[in-house]
Formats: sequence, structure tokens, C-alpha cells
Amino acid sequence: MNAPVPAAPSTHRWLLPTLSGYQRGWLTGDVIAGLSAGAVVVPQAMAYATIANMPVQIGLYTCMVPMIVYAMLGGSRAMSVSTTSTIATLSATTLVSAGVAAGAEDAVGSLMALTLLVGVILLLGRLLRLGSIVEVINKSTIIGVQVGVGGTVAVGQLPKLLGETSDPTGKGFIRSIAAVVEAIPEGNLATICLSVGSVAVLFGVKAYLPKVPGPLVVVVAGILLVAFTSLTDHGVQKIAPIPFGFPVPKLPDFTHLAGLVPGALAIAVMAFLESAAVARGIRKPGETQIDSNQELFATAAANVAGSFFQTMPAAGGFSQSAVNQGAGARSQVSSLVTVALAVIVALFLAPVLSLLPQATLASMVFVAVVGLIDVRALARLKRISARDFWTALVTAAVGLTAGLLAAVAAGVLITFGLVLHELNRVRVTMGPRTAEALTVVVGGALYTANVQESERAIIAQVEQNQPLKAVVLEVSQVRQLSVTVLDALEDLDRELTALGVQLRLASVAPEAVAMASRTGWYQGLVENNRVFDTTEAALAGTPPSDRDQNSESRS
Repeated sequence: MNAPVPAAPSTHRWLLPTLSGYQRGWLTGDVIAGLSAGAVVVPQAMAYATIANMPVQIGLYTCMVPMIVYAMLGGSRAMSVSTTSTIATLSATTLVSAGVAAGAEDAVGSLMALTLLVGVILLLGRLLRLGSIVEVINKSTIIGVQVGVGGTVAVGQLPKLLGETSDPTGKGFIRSIAAVVEAIPEGNLATICLSVGSVAVLFGVKAYLPKVPGPLVVVVAGILLVAFTSLTDHGVQKIAPIPFGFPVPKLPDFTHLAGLVPGALAIAVMAFLESAAVARGIRKPGETQIDSNQELFATAAANVAGSFFQTMPAAGGFSQSAVNQGAGARSQVSSLVTVALAVIVALFLAPVLSLLPQATLASMVFVAVVGLIDVRALARLKRISARDFWTALVTAAVGLTAGLLAAVAAGVLITFGLVLHELNRVRVTMGPRTAEALTVVVGGALYTANVQESERAIIAQVEQNQPLKAVVLEVSQVRQLSVTVLDALEDLDRELTALGVQLRLASVAPEAVAMASRTGWYQGLVENNRVFDTTEAALAGTPPSDRDQNSESRS
């Protein structure tokens, strides 16, 4: 059984925060967890690189610098940061949309520019403290985008599973289906058998041996089959040779910069959402709360630093993070162990990895992305909220037809549309009344979006309850005011006066008083004894001075 997690430190550390209170006894667990996570994340990242039509070593490099940077700055003890299937797919779509041809000389340089753009956008988000705003994007939107990613990538891997070398993922779902139809007559029997076997092993291990690293099993099996059988003589294609060594620092290629910006925005949003969701999902009770702005900064720095070392955009991945935590990770030391494993692979195992069949990598990608098509999550949305269900369905449909970048944009627009609709909702209810006065309770904040409708609703209630001499507006829930809201309240006062009804304010919050006191209208209300501490006093119409005198006489 793991030792209890230490309480959060009283002072926040921005550097190596997960090492605060580190105990020597945790080291063994961190080493084991790092090796276990590495057995999943290293082959998986290499496979994800192929989604973006990049050499597999690009995925291997993504397991190095971004992980080191996040380990130094991130707030999650067990999150493993490399690339994810969603990020890899959006990267592929972005590069195709920007006119970067697969296999072109500038392809890796353009990918580096994309990673740098993602990091810069996330860094701007941190400087502007947009962490909480980005998290407004609801879960149904993310589910919809993931369904679009899962469908697009799964179909895009079928040509490779059949023996073709092309990957049409970046060109969208429709083009991927066309590529599958074209590949069927040219299918290679040996490759198909290898693909079916690899997929079966991955699903079987996932279902019956969840603690066994399935990706590592099929990678080793694929390499052994190529090394000791005649698979290649029967048409099974190997991956391109992997170069030795650590990635050499390079400058990004900004030739296609303008075309990369829209995709970089979408990737930045999804990278932060995925990282924040994983960090919160694996946080244990007693651990430090996840700070959205800190995660923004850590993810931004990981991408900016990684961009100069030939990496893909990076984010927290759920599968490897779950393995990391399940194996006993207590801090980001486990991620540093995973980095060391990736470096060893790059330095010493490149010739061995070069024997890996393409179909094995395609099988790993296929199984990983099929899991993104979460039918249970869609069914749950339908059972609980029709609005959330249709949001997910529309986002997924846009992803499968118009493309994944459009799906992210549509999801963000739908989400903020729903937020604006919620802000526009009138939160006015009727409270206690007397023969001459009516209480109206404002049950939430007033914004530009809902204050006019709220004013109309109050006037309608007054007209329905005439004759009245006063309306008591109970505004304890209104903490913040704007000029627009203050002007609307002054207008409401004039409208009620025209109807022969006096407006009285009750339970005004101190924050609201601070701003309202700067207006002549509110000062006039105070001078005319129309602002009250409680609803009861406002209904009775007892001026504050009279209330003070009555209190003194009773004492």
C-alpha cells in the first residue's frame, strides 16, 4: 500500500513543485513507475508521429525535452507529458491545411514551428490568465472532438493495416475512406495477418492483462518476427531507419507560418484542456490542487523548449499517466526516469527499432484512437442532457465532414454560445410582499446580456400586482456591477416612478456598494433612505435613522 500523500505545502513552489516534501522511500516507486510508463509512452509516441506523417524518431524526441520541462514546472505528481492521438491528428490536419507536403524537406521544420506557435499561444494565455476561461469549454465538446479524431484516424490507419504506406489522416475522414477503398485491391496478405494479430493482442492485453504494457509487447513481437522470419520477403514494410542519438537543436522553419496559426490555436486549446483534465483526473486527495494557470505555463514552456529539439506539440496523456500513477509514481521523478529510458532507446536501440513493421505502429494507433469513440460517454450525455448530447454529436459530425480544425472551432463557438445563453437567462423571482410593497429577488449576477430582460421582467410583475407603492429589489447575489447594469437599474427606477411605484434596494453587497456609490443616482437613493440592510426593513419602509433609534430605545 502506498504511503499517505503529504499535505500541500503552505508556500507555493514554482520550480520542481512536486518534489516538495520528497521522501527517500518514494524513489523506488518512482523508478518503477517511470519505466512502466516509458514502456507505454515511448512506442506509443513513435506511433503517433506517423499520424502526422513524421519520422518515428520525432515521437521519440517528444518523450524527452517536453517531459523534462513539465517535470520542472508542472503541478501534477503523476502526469506524463508527451504527445497524444488528438494532438497528433490536429498536427497532421494543420500541416496539410498549411500546404506542407508529407515527407517534404521542410516538413520537420514546419512541425517545429507549429510546436513553437502552440507554446507561444499557451504562454500568452498564461500571461493573460486565461486558464479558467479556456476551461469553460464543456466536456461534451471534448467528447465530440475526440469522436471525430477517433473516426478520422482509425479509418486513416486502414491503408497501412492493409499494406499500403500512405496515411491520409491529415486530409480528413472522407479522403481517408476513399484511400481505404483504393487500398483494398492492393492489400498484402502477410501485412493483414500481422495487423490483425497485433490488434487482437492489444485489445486482449488491454481487456485481460491491464498491467502489461501492450504497446511494448507488440513492438517486441513485431521486431522479432522481422528479424527471425521472412516477413519482409512477403511484402511487410518496415519503418524508415532511425538515426542514433539525442536530437540536435535546430531552428524552426517559418515558411508556412501564416497557414499554421489557425491549427496552432486549436491545438493549444486541446493541449491545455487535455492536460488540465488529466492532471485533475489523477490527482489524489491530499495532493496540491491543480492550478489552471500553472498548468498553462508548464505546458507552454514544454512546447516552447521542445520546438527547438524536433518535437511534436506536447500535452498530458491519460493512458501513460494512468500507467505512471498505477505503478506507484509519487512525483515527477518518474517522468525523468521515462526520459532516461527514451534517451537510452535513442542512443543504443535505433538499429533494433528500425526493424519495426509499419503495420505494428498502425495497429497501435488504431487501437488507441478507437478508444476515443466513447459510445458510453455519448449514451450518458443523451441520458442526462439532450443539449450536451447534441453538442457532442454536432461537433463530431463537423469533425468527420468539415475537418478536425473546424470541429474544434465549432465546439468552442457552441460552448461560448451556451455560456452567453446562460448569462442571458433572467434570474428574477418573487419574494415576500405586503399590501403595498412587493419583493423581487435577483437570484444571480446581472450582466449586459441579461439586465434588460431582467428589467422588463420586474416591470411586468409590477404591472400584474398593482396597486403597489414600492418594489423591494433584493440584490445580495449581485456582487459585481458594470456601467451598463447601473444605467439599467437607474432606468428601472425611472420606469417604476412613472408607474407611481418607489424602488427600494435591499441587502446590497459591499462589492456592489463600492462601485454604485460613484454614481449620483445611488447616492440619491441613500440620501432618500431607499437603501436598506434587510428585505424586512425595506418592506416596512423604515429609514435607517429610525431603525437605529428603535434599536437604542429597546436597549
